[in-house]
Amino acid sequence: MNENDKSRVGVLISHLIPMASSEKDAALAAASSTAPADTPTIFDKIIKKEIPSTVVYEDDKALAFRDIQPQAPTHILIIPKVKDGLSGLSKAEERHIEILGYLLYIAKVVAKQEGLDDGFRIVINDGPSGCQSVYHLHIHLIGGRQMNWPPG
Repeated sequence: MNENDKSRVGVLISHLIPMASSEKDAALAAASSTAPADTPTIFDKIIKKEIPSTVVYEDDKALAFRDIQPQAPTHILIIPKVKDGLSGLSKAEERHIEILGYLLYIAKVVAKQEGLDDGFRIVINDGPSGCQSVYHLHIHLIGGRQMNWPPG
């Protein structure tokens, strides 16, 4: 197993085993990976149903499922089913405008479905300093408790 494979396994384990690593450590490990941007991620495996998840919404463009390390009573990840180079928000191009808007709309639909009528938070982590640990754009929908400011 080469160093790149070891790094990717560490990131995978940190997402599958609660408290295996801090999110910051997972983000730094993912950032140090030399894997190509189009390398499949844990989210690709979830989309293909190779890794189980608790799906709360699915259609042909998006998948929403419960985070395995929730930071609030409701913590759902919303991802595009086709990455199309969109490994993070900073990688967005004009061709991604439609899916970006669609994912935010789905966040609203899921929030309503989850009963988050008093409000919720949307978070998109981007890059190592943004604590992004999976390089497949994903939106965190967080709610069910009072949020604080600043977020962290």
